[in-house]
Amino acid sequence: MSRVYDCSEPLERTRGIAEAVSAARRGELIVLPTDTVYGVGADAFTPPAVSALLDAKGRGREMPPPVLVGSVRAATALVEDLGTYGQDLIDEFWPGALTLVCRANQNLLWDLGETKGTVAVRMPMHELAVELLKETGPLAVSSANLTGRPPARTVGDAEKMLGDAVSVYLDGGPSGHAEPSTIVDLTGSVPRLLRAGAVSEDKIRSVVGVLLTDEDERDDQDDGQDGAKAAEDAVPAPRAATEKDGGKDDEKGAEDEAKPSLVKDEPGPSLTKED
Repeated sequence: MSRVYDCSEPLERTRGIAEAVSAARRGELIVLPTDTVYGVGADAFTPPAVSALLDAKGRGREMPPPVLVGSVRAATALVEDLGTYGQDLIDEFWPGALTLVCRANQNLLWDLGETKGTVAVRMPMHELAVELLKETGPLAVSSANLTGRPPARTVGDAEKMLGDAVSVYLDGGPSGHAEPSTIVDLTGSVPRLLRAGAVSEDKIRSVVGVLLTDEDERDDQDDGQDGAKAAEDAVPAPRAATEKDGGKDDEKGAEDEAKPSLVKDEPGPSLTKED
């Protein structure tokens, strides 16, 4: 039986967050508001929970969910490195609607699907979401809708589509009309735009200088180039990372660099970057 908590009421908010944390730890699904759209989340380190998330949406393992984090420190524990431009992009746009695709930390024991060794990670600009993420640790989060349906802008929209597949719904009010998060692939030597979204291409370029797009590749083909330069400059986009996420529209924290722990992040809501 699903439970819906009105987080505009302080007592309901406290109770709802506690129930959502417990549900995530049991491997159940939760729905949470983000700064873009509503997302459906699961403990990123519980493979059956991630599988249940994909099943609830009607997706397969070929489209693994992104991961939302409650701090920059939690994000860096999930990746091998941020590349040349990752830290600059985080400093400029996090928390916010930018999802970064990086090489995943090989020491982590998780299974998000067919990720090709990558992880799409984001810290949302939403107080309730960040408060929850600091308690749960990293969550695999995708937009709270059935595949092919519009993303949920309210908790009611999400409940109509996902029903009892979700244990706890956190109602944070309408999500507004923000676009899904912009997704940038940092696994190559040159950043590559995987999906246009709330953060514009121009803003991304103002930080990284050069940003590859599908249009650039088409232009290269039209010019008769064989694509060798593109292959040299950037790893082909991990297509599995282009799904719309819940803030991305989309983590058990890690404390030790060599072997990140799976305990919750430090408590307390904050929308600031953390070392």
